[in-house]
Parts: sequence; structure tokens; C-alpha cells
Amino acid sequence: MERRLTTILAADVAEYSRLMGEDETGTFDALKALHRDLIAPCVRAHRGRIVKLMGDGLLSEFASVVEAVKCAVEIQRGLAERNAKTDERRPILLRIGINLGDVIVEGRDIYGDGVNVAARLEAMAPRGGICLSDAVYRHVRSKLDLSVEDLGEKRLKNIAEPVHVYRIVPETAETPIPVDAPPQLPDKPSIAVLPFTNMSGDPQQDYFSDGITEEIITALSKISDLLVVARNSTFIYKGRAVDVKQVSREQGVRYVLEGSVRKAASRVRITAQLIDALSGHHLWAERYDRDVHDIFAVQDEITREIVVALDVRLRWGEMAHFWSSGTKNLEAWELVRRGMEVHMCGTAVGQREAQVLCRKALELDPDYAHAWVMLGWAHHNEYDVGVGYGVAAGREAAIQTATDCARKALELDASNADAHALLAMCHLSKGEFDEALSMSEEAVLLSPNHADNLAISAVIQTKCGRPERALQLIKKAMRLCPLSPAWFYWALGTAYRLTGQGEAAIATYDTVVGEDIEALSIYVGLASTLGELGRTDKAKQAASEILRLKPDFSIEAYMDGLSYRDPSVLSRIEEGLRQAGLPD
Repeated sequence: MERRLTTILAADVAEYSRLMGEDETGTFDALKALHRDLIAPCVRAHRGRIVKLMGDGLLSEFASVVEAVKCAVEIQRGLAERNAKTDERRPILLRIGINLGDVIVEGRDIYGDGVNVAARLEAMAPRGGICLSDAVYRHVRSKLDLSVEDLGEKRLKNIAEPVHVYRIVPETAETPIPVDAPPQLPDKPSIAVLPFTNMSGDPQQDYFSDGITEEIITALSKISDLLVVARNSTFIYKGRAVDVKQVSREQGVRYVLEGSVRKAASRVRITAQLIDALSGHHLWAERYDRDVHDIFAVQDEITREIVVALDVRLRWGEMAHFWSSGTKNLEAWELVRRGMEVHMCGTAVGQREAQVLCRKALELDPDYAHAWVMLGWAHHNEYDVGVGYGVAAGREAAIQTATDCARKALELDASNADAHALLAMCHLSKGEFDEALSMSEEAVLLSPNHADNLAISAVIQTKCGRPERALQLIKKAMRLCPLSPAWFYWALGTAYRLTGQGEAAIATYDTVVGEDIEALSIYVGLASTLGELGRTDKAKQAASEILRLKPDFSIEAYMDGLSYRDPSVLSRIEEGLRQAGLPD
């Protein structure tokens, strides 16, 4: 495990969800221009590195504390100047937090309390403002001429020791902005399930509380008459003290479920409360003191109570797979939860670790369908299959193993939507397009509010020649997950491109380009689309970013990993990349 001391800068866009709801295209355009023209050049000028972009969020690191603060001030000043030149009633404003701390390094990503503190500081900053930890302030107070407000020691959620916080008050600090009414709610019950707080006093137990949260989200997402915000969006609130009305406003939901988990030895205490965020009234609250092996029953009870409290109607056929159980073996469940954590890191090493953990779970419970699904995804993703970075040795065997795992899961639980989605991707990787379409549609039917499965289906629809259907699915997925991952934007941009909306595709790709390796597929889509439209200068700029992220990139290797029903699409992609000047 590699560790290093670094300066972490975390930033996000204030009221991003509302901005997107009011003017999606305009916000896309403004954000892409902001990143391209101001943020990315500023970070590079101060010798920093953008670690990753997360929807409306940004994480960067700097070797110099002084350069990190100078970069933050320059970004806020530049943004204020840009906003002053427009007549936008609701301009884009950033919050920034900076911390100096020890981090764990995994590939291009960084983790640990050093990062978490920066994120907490960002949440405390006002729109247009910057918050610093004491460790940062002590390095810059005699080196930079700053107006600083001492906020004193703050107890940050899930951070063991209090942190002394300072707020920079630059001449660019925000002016008051009128608050409009929340975005229009859907015409059916809508809910965000916040990450249950780990009250065990041991951060290593986060997987346990996170697992309970995700199980509830997964169960609720199977109900067609309920809008359930996806994990990717609700987990941004993890460790943050947020008001439920803020959650309602940012996620576009009426109801919020929050809770906590305290696990000690063989006992567990789970509390949960369902709140009407518009009125602030508690619709239901309960505390469960149980043996730890009873958590599965508690999860079922909580989801049942939500259905009853919101008066949600279960349609014919939903009842059975809504209450379908996974495993009753706690150790197997915990192993799969740990496997999911490393799987989500996205590295080949993480996929192999997930395989080991899932196989251990299956030794304990061979009939655990979700363990088979997770094992399958870990094999499927080990070689970046279907992404288009070239065919790796072992890919064919990995696809077959993933296929076998998906089929085994469906033998055990025919209503498992995730197994259908996995099998759909396996069929796609083999060029079996009709089978891929059938399986992906079944996944959507079984779990109509599962954002990831909707996005997977959108990718498959696009590659099978149905981009109009893909647009419907990916837009719904992004409504369920307002803070969507990069690959959602890739799916949206590609669907736009193949429906003849090239400019919309460029705007979508341009929104999320950055330093993260996930941005590689975005840059490829951007370069190819620009090349196809004859905008070669900008296409070559995107191509230079591709080669910077992956110096050995070649068109031949990339095309080897692609699978489209219509060969003309492959020709368009290839020719666009060639026009961008990428090597054959």
C-alpha cells in the first residue's frame, strides 16, 4: 500500500441539480467551458493534478500547499470575472475545501482521511468561498496576502479529531442569490435513502452500514411506482451533516430515509426514520435491537414500512421479486459487501480481489445469487471488456466465466435484475445482439428504478442500433442519479451522436473530460465526433489528451474492443479518430 503526504483540493458546484433541472443544455455548456478554459489550465499552471471529476465535483492534489491555495483563489477570482460578464440570473458558483494530509494511493486515485477532511471543508465553504484546514493555513499565512476568517475548531462527521477551520474571504466571495422554489417533483412518490451512519466507532465497519443502505435502495428500486435516487448520488452525503430539505432540493425528491447502524459483537442496533422533506414531518421511525444475524429481516421490515407509509401500490409480479431474499448467511453477505467495495475501485487488481471474496462467500452459501452476479462482474471487468481499449489476453475466458456466473444466478433467482444486466453485457461482448437486447430489457422490467441497469441497457441499445431508445433510458438513469458517473455521460453522448445530434454529443462529452482515467473513453468519443464533423483542430486537442492519458493508444487496438451491430458505426468512429490525428 502506497501512502504520501499531499495537498488535497476538493470543489463542487453549488446547487448543481437545480441548475441542471432548469437548463440542462446551458449548464452542460457552461460547465464544459469552465473546466476547459479555467479550472484545468489553472490546476496545471500550479503544478497540480486533477485526480477525478465526480458529476459536479472535482478532486485535485498538489505537491505545494501554497500553489494549491493560489490555484483555488485564482479559480474563484476567474469564475467571478466570468460571471460578471454574463447576465445569468443563477451563475455557476463553486465551493472549495483544501487540506494537507496523508493519503492512500491506488492507481491514479487517492483515499483516506486526508481526502475526507478536504471534502468536509468544501461542504462548509460558502458559494464562491474557500475553507482551509489549520495544517494548510499554517503553511500559507506568512506567504500569501489573504483575508481570512477564523471559524475555530469544528467537529467533522466521521473524522476522529476536531479540525481548526479558516475561511478565505476573497474579493470574489458570493453575493446573495435569491432561492427559488425546488425543482418540480415527479408525479409519483420519490425518495432518497441517505447512507446509514456507522456508529460502531470503527471506520472498517463502514461496509456494514453501507451494505444495509444499498440493500434498501436495491429493494425499493424494483417498484415501478416509486422514484428512488441511485446510490451514486445519495452517497455524496456520506459523513456530511445535511438538512433533508437540501437533499430534497438537490435530488428532486419529496421523502428522505436516514438512519444509523451500531454493530458490537453479536448485536446490532439499527435506527431508521422516514421524513417528508417538504413539511419536515416524520412519517415513520423505528429502532431495532437484534442479533446481528437478523439484519436481513430488519432490512425487509424497513422496506415494507416505507412501502406502507408512502402508500405505494405493488403491481402484479412485483411483490415476489420485491421480497425475494439473497442469503441468510451473514458472513457470506459481508464477504460480498467487501467484494463490492474493491470491485468499485475499477482496477484489475480490485476485480481479482473481488473474485477471491465472492468465491469465499459462495463456499459458505452456494445458492447466494448475488454473489454469483458479483463474481461475474469481477471477471467481466477485469480486462476492460466492452470498453474498447483493445482485446487483452484472457478476455474470451473472462467473458465465458462471467456468462456462466450470470446463468447460475438466474437458475437460483430468475427475478434477479442484476444477473440479467450482466448476461446482457456478456452477450454484447460476444456480438450476440438480439440476446443482449432481450436480457437488458428484462433487467429494466424487473428493476425499473435501478440507474446502473438502465444505463447498461442504454449502452446495449445504442450498440444494437437503437439510439433513440437509449436516449430515453440514459436520461431516466441520470434523473435517478443526478450526480452520474462518467460512463453515464459517455452513454448519453454516444446516443446523441448516433441520433444525428453531434453538437449535443460534444457538449455532453465536454462536460466530464478531465484527468481521471475514466475520462479516456470520454476523450475518445469527443475526438471521434469532432473529427467526423470536420472540426479537426479541436479533435486534435482531444487526441492529445488521449495520448497523454494513454501514450500507447492506437486506433487498431481501440477498435478491436468495440462491438456494434451496424458496421457503418464502427467505420464512423474509426474515421473520426483518424481525422483527429491518432496513430493507427
